[in-house]
Amino acid sequence: MSPFPESIQWNAAQYVDGLIDWLLANFQGVFDVIRLIILSFLINVNSFLQWLPWWFVIGFVVVLGWRLQRSLLSGLIYGLLLVIIGSFGFWVHMMTTLAVVLTSVVISLAIGIPLGIFMAYNQVVETVLRPVLDAMQTMPSFVYLIPAMMFFRLGTVPAVFATTIYALPPVIRLTNLAIRSVSEAMVEAGTSFGSSPMQLLFKVQLPQALPTIMTGINQTTMMALAMVVISSMIGAGGLGEEVLVAINQIRPGAGFEAGVSIVILAIIIDRMTQGFSERFRTGS
Repeated sequence: MSPFPESIQWNAAQYVDGLIDWLLANFQGVFDVIRLIILSFLINVNSFLQWLPWWFVIGFVVVLGWRLQRSLLSGLIYGLLLVIIGSFGFWVHMMTTLAVVLTSVVISLAIGIPLGIFMAYNQVVETVLRPVLDAMQTMPSFVYLIPAMMFFRLGTVPAVFATTIYALPPVIRLTNLAIRSVSEAMVEAGTSFGSSPMQLLFKVQLPQALPTIMTGINQTTMMALAMVVISSMIGAGGLGEEVLVAINQIRPGAGFEAGVSIVILAIIIDRMTQGFSERFRTGS
């Protein structure tokens, strides 16, 4: 087998390393501020979730599942699934995982929804960002752990950073799609009645686009939950850490319990967010 010619090989890694080193040398203070903000928010969310009594959380999920799915049986099943996680001894770990997911989703929505709206209003921005979003969604998730560790060291903050980057594309894409899919007749009607661009956005386009945006929020949430498990490799903690420990110690039973707990949490979050989306879609 003949080797690829060295004369046309390109070492892109050195340029990426140089960029990371330059960012760390010139913007370490900025990264420290971001780290403190994320850590403060995450600690408050985690403390609140850990403070809630287990019976209250289960009861809240039962009622919420009942109202969203319009079925008391669905709510009771969700409550029973949470009891199963508690019976495994993973209640605290589940709340830690949920705190990281919620923090990552909030940051993703704060960035993604405005960016998606901007893409819908500016064709040049969409043309530039579309391949970037493609690359973000196809990039192996483990790659995001490397800059996260370099910028924020180990712990929950780099886990939130990596999870946010990984989960960001769906909400941007679907927000852009939702705004662009609003009926032109409705937009023209709003314009003819003298609506300003901001009134047109908040009173016509966003209400019509909300069901699709909710679908994007659902996908972002599920991707965040998937990434949190991988982020346990850099200190995210929670259920993902239990899976990692089980792998390292070759304990299939413990791995099964932690894996089932993650699946249960994913099912409940998915059904809840889908229920919200369906409510917005039907207007009920």
